[in-house]
Amino acid sequence: MVHQVTDAQPSLTDDIRRRERSYLIKMGIRIVCLILAVALPAPWPVRALLVAGAVLLPYLAVIGANQRDTSVSAGQDLTGPDQNEIPRHRREIGS
Repeated sequence: MVHQVTDAQPSLTDDIRRRERSYLIKMGIRIVCLILAVALPAPWPVRALLVAGAVLLPYLAVIGANQRDTSVSAGQDLTGPDQNEIPRHRREIGS
């Protein structure tokens, strides 16, 4: 199999940076939802929506932060005996 530059996966550092940025954005949105739910003089359906966002966003942020990039196509077998790369250890945010 001939490898091209476009076949390369993003580096582990880039992948972690992308996941950390996504996590921080989601948690920032959560803080805004929480502040608006308390401070905004709005009807209860709007407040309920803001509280739901503040409650659900941490779960979605953690799930997204721990999910690796799945850009490797299903047709590639990276575990075969002719594998020429050093295996990368799975790394999750906070580990």
